[in-house]
Amino acid sequence: MPNVYRGKHLAQIGPKHVLRYLCAAILVVAAAAALGFYLQSQSLHSPNATPQQNPPPTENTAASAGPSASAAPQVPDSPAVPAYDFSQPAPEREAVDNSYFTDAAFVGDSRTDGFMLYSGVGTGKNLTSNGLSIFKLDERKSLTVGDKEYTLLEALALEEYGKVYLCLGINELGIYRDNDFYESYCSAIDQIRRVQPNAVIYIQGLIPVNISEVENYNGNKYGLSNDHLRVYNDLMRQAAEEKQVVYLDLFSAFADENGELPQGASRDGVHLGKDACMKWLDYLKTHTVDFDVLYPNGPPAMEPTQPDQPAEPPAPAQPDTSTADGSVSG
Repeated sequence: MPNVYRGKHLAQIGPKHVLRYLCAAILVVAAAAALGFYLQSQSLHSPNATPQQNPPPTENTAASAGPSASAAPQVPDSPAVPAYDFSQPAPEREAVDNSYFTDAAFVGDSRTDGFMLYSGVGTGKNLTSNGLSIFKLDERKSLTVGDKEYTLLEALALEEYGKVYLCLGINELGIYRDNDFYESYCSAIDQIRRVQPNAVIYIQGLIPVNISEVENYNGNKYGLSNDHLRVYNDLMRQAAEEKQVVYLDLFSAFADENGELPQGASRDGVHLGKDACMKWLDYLKTHTVDFDVLYPNGPPAMEPTQPDQPAEPPAPAQPDTSTADGSVSG
């Protein structure tokens, strides 16, 4: 029954109908082909089109692309650390604790000896001698180690230190040999650097004296003066700048409105009491400088030792304020 029905239906289609259907089919196929070609051309020109995958470039290809293709990204340089200004006193910084002074040597007179006794520092090497003068630093054998006597500079060479604190000048205050004082300090720095090349050298400016207390104590028979003390401090600062070591402005830390040591800070106007020694330590703890900050390219060259020279005529005799035990001037 279904076959008969299909035959009857097809029998009704004539040649004209067949030709019409055939033309329609051709048109549909042509339209589909045109549409496909159009869509393909649009995809090739589209900005979102997926690029055609290419093989990775060879080393020669990368080299031919120029320097920028293989150059590493540029990293900005770190800001340069400013050089330490040796013409100025050490700036204040965060306080260190007392362990900072474990490898320190304190070279000085009776004032420094009092500091070691009363400041509470509790560490560091005490290389002091009462009455010591910067003029005699390399000749007066004032320290005994074992059964042998040494100058302070010789004793300093017996151990290695990370810091050397030098404080001398109070015993020379009544001696007006300013140029000799300056030259002696420069020489002392050279000698310290020669035996302690890896140490930070601190030059401690003189703490002022109290003239009225000095006069009450001994009539100021040694002619001490804060005016001359300031001259010596300036010479010490100049020596520190020339030799590139650290200068510590202790004068400004202690001077009152009259430029003197405050009343009551000393028993005799010169030697400091416990409170003043503790203040001295506080200053040292807040005015430290690292070796690498001072000398980022290594320390300055040491002065060569001078060959022995013919003796010069002696200078005119000058009064010497240093005492055997340092009980007056330090």
